[in-house]
Amino acid sequence: MTKSQLFESFLFKEWVPKIEKYRQDLEASIPADLKIELPKPIDQLIDEQFNAVKYLYDAKLLTSEELAITDSSAVDLVNKIAKGKLSSVEVFKAFAKRAVIAHQFTNCATEFFTEEGLKRAQELDAYLKENGKTVGPLHGLPVSLKEHLCYKGKVTHAGYVSGLDYVATEDSVTTQILAKLGAVFYVRTNQPQTLMHLDSGNNITGFCKNPYNLLLSSGGSSSGEGALTAFGGSTMGVGTDIGGSIRSPAAFSGGIGLRPSSNRISWLGSLSCFAGQESVPGVMGPLARSVDDIELFMESYINEGKPWEYDACILPMAWRKLEKPNPSDLTLAVIRDDGLVRVTPPVRRALNATVEKLKAAGVKIVEFNPPNTKLAYETVHQMYTCDGNHMHRKFLSASGEPLVKLTKWNLNYGQGARDIPASENRQLNYIRDGLRQEYTEFLVKNRIDFILSPTNQNVAPHSGEIFNWSYTSLFNILDFPTLVFQTGIFQDPTIDKWTEEDLSYKYRSPLEQMENENYNPEEFVGAPVGLQLSGRRHLDELVVAAGKTIVDVLGVDLFKH
Repeated sequence: MTKSQLFESFLFKEWVPKIEKYRQDLEASIPADLKIELPKPIDQLIDEQFNAVKYLYDAKLLTSEELAITDSSAVDLVNKIAKGKLSSVEVFKAFAKRAVIAHQFTNCATEFFTEEGLKRAQELDAYLKENGKTVGPLHGLPVSLKEHLCYKGKVTHAGYVSGLDYVATEDSVTTQILAKLGAVFYVRTNQPQTLMHLDSGNNITGFCKNPYNLLLSSGGSSSGEGALTAFGGSTMGVGTDIGGSIRSPAAFSGGIGLRPSSNRISWLGSLSCFAGQESVPGVMGPLARSVDDIELFMESYINEGKPWEYDACILPMAWRKLEKPNPSDLTLAVIRDDGLVRVTPPVRRALNATVEKLKAAGVKIVEFNPPNTKLAYETVHQMYTCDGNHMHRKFLSASGEPLVKLTKWNLNYGQGARDIPASENRQLNYIRDGLRQEYTEFLVKNRIDFILSPTNQNVAPHSGEIFNWSYTSLFNILDFPTLVFQTGIFQDPTIDKWTEEDLSYKYRSPLEQMENENYNPEEFVGAPVGLQLSGRRHLDELVVAAGKTIVDVLGVDLFKH
């Protein structure tokens, strides 16, 4: 052990009591009356690839009234609250119970504060009764928050042990706006160390698991949001995305998520290591169980919340209310392989089935081999680490915490610890802008409305076993708004096997080989398959409207089980 490693080891020991206290506080924050008795010890359930969503219904863990509420869309709930058919308190209590159950199975939460949530719901009910109107378009809706959105008076660590000493002095802009619109907060959710994994995993609260198969990851970095929203523990949640961090948890966990274009939803007041990094913009966006609820979030946040009055970086651009298009009016370019990593059998099956259903409904399909994906992948990776990981190393070294497996991987993206000079960073930006131009020209000249693609080469990974981001990070460097939706297809080990042709395939890279060899059909049972729909920059409304049409064609309703 080197002197530096020895020092870090001694330093980290000083933080261990703080980690233990944080875990104790988390456990103490869970209302005892909302807990259930798990059918088996959690480690055994993980080994058995337990489906917690199925068990929720089979074991009748919620009353019929609680199920009716928590299996309603946010659009439906907010209308019923406004008309007095449901109270904010009734809605809150049902979602709080479902959220606690979700956490017991998946470890999705970093903190519960249900007493605050209940008080807020009571205040909203009193306001409606006294004034005859709601406080805003999200009045009474239980909304979950990714932990690194600052919340006044609460620890905000962003997955770093050194952050355990940081107590936010004010709410993030997005937290402020959602509160103003009538949201009820009661839970904050898990994320990985450095926020740079398409997975969970940190030294504070550990891994977050997939609600459809507890052996698998919920995705990341909006790990807890993916698990919680897909399980139905909140009406909608707020995540962030710089390489796939909204889309992978939505796809893997069985939900819906939108990566908006940059500068539409405010990131201001959130703790991360990307302040001042503008080459590949991080964005904030919603996760939910219906495209209508994604639209409710975006339209309310932008048109009523007016984020440009809080954050000078936000575009003063209203959200346009659009009718969903007819299938026959849509032309989609389909990516089946990005030229870097081959997709696994369940993803291939879901993509084929989705394309066939869309064709049958009248959608025009164009096969698309995306250009310059290797260049895009290499460029975006250099952008992630353009400061030589200075801020990551600062946050990590402050506590001497051990690096988890995928942190070691992501710290070596691009040129790793090399601090790229401004001249080279400008060249990267020039390449980025050329890629944006190339893809936009292709869509415009060929009259393509959207791009349909896999979200990842595989379904939800085993914890600590996802290395390639190429299917998601492409749309980060392009800054294309991208909606993840569910296909209604789940991995089936009897069907989703490698074919003889697959087994004779010649790998194009060690990365592709590693990712493909990670897929053993028997170890991904029942994993959901979600796909991506991407559109041109700042045309987010069109993507959401088309997403409604596609989900209608597929007949996927995440509120029905």
